[in-house]
Amino acid sequence: MMKWWMVRAGDHNELIPIWKQKGVASIGWAEFGDPKNYSTREALIEKAHKIYEEEKPATRITWASQVWRFSHEIKVGDRIITYAKDKREYLVGTVTKEHEYDETIVDEYYPNVIHVKWEKKQIPRDQLSQGAKNSLGSTLTVFRVDDWGDELERLLAGKEPVVSEPEDNEDEVIKEDFVQKALTMIQDKVDQLDPWQMQELVAGLLQAMGYNVKISKKGPDGGVDILAHKDAFGFEKPIIKVQVKHRKSSSSGPEIQQLLGAHPIDANSLFVSTGGFTTAAENIGKQHNVKLIDLEELVNLIVQWYDKMPNETRSLLPLQKIYIPE
Repeated sequence: MMKWWMVRAGDHNELIPIWKQKGVASIGWAEFGDPKNYSTREALIEKAHKIYEEEKPATRITWASQVWRFSHEIKVGDRIITYAKDKREYLVGTVTKEHEYDETIVDEYYPNVIHVKWEKKQIPRDQLSQGAKNSLGSTLTVFRVDDWGDELERLLAGKEPVVSEPEDNEDEVIKEDFVQKALTMIQDKVDQLDPWQMQELVAGLLQAMGYNVKISKKGPDGGVDILAHKDAFGFEKPIIKVQVKHRKSSSSGPEIQQLLGAHPIDANSLFVSTGGFTTAAENIGKQHNVKLIDLEELVNLIVQWYDKMPNETRSLLPLQKIYIPE
């Protein structure tokens, strides 16, 4: 029976280019060595308790279980899905060769490899049903997504999916999984704001941090959308000039340069881009001490400072506090 698996492409999607180039998917935990040398999942977990003794017991079990699934349960013909954060699209492929342990195919940190034939077509996250979005937002590196296989196949074929509620087949529910799903849902809500609402949201975040803000009026802004300063008159340093880009495409190096050259020249620079940044933009940011914030980091900051945001800002992004066990 064909199964569907989500496999995360590294912490920051850095593995996707080499996966596509070499026709593979891979995971880490190289400290285990070749997982095929362990006869049972329990033996792998026992090893995890020894080599990851600084981690919580539940974390050790979760890590070992994911390595076991990847190396022992994924079979030829199974479907693999992974998420490209920068494009907000899902890649889908088919397993052509089962697990092998090889430090040379991808990287020594990701030696557990399966071979995958990746589809050319990718599925935008916006096309998925809300149930699929929620389930695929898990923080786990390897997990089953069989409930959404039909929906994904229909989207690949250019057809409307027949949406049904999933059965609860996942017994491993961990705190990190729950939190990541919530953060992913918030990212989806932020992504739906228009550019002017996004400026208001970033301004409200800065206010929560203790800054006074001045938002540029609609029209040409000279490269600066928001000015933030500590005192009411704007004399006290540090002064922060902020550019906000809310779009699907990545912000480029020249856009970072434009912010650096905008008035006031001696202000600190903050660039918020929900579409992420090109490599050139990241390099310029590091060279000139520009703080770059993508959608994921923006949402993390919003959650951290949400209670101190002005009411009018929170109305743009209504959130409900939920308590979960430690």
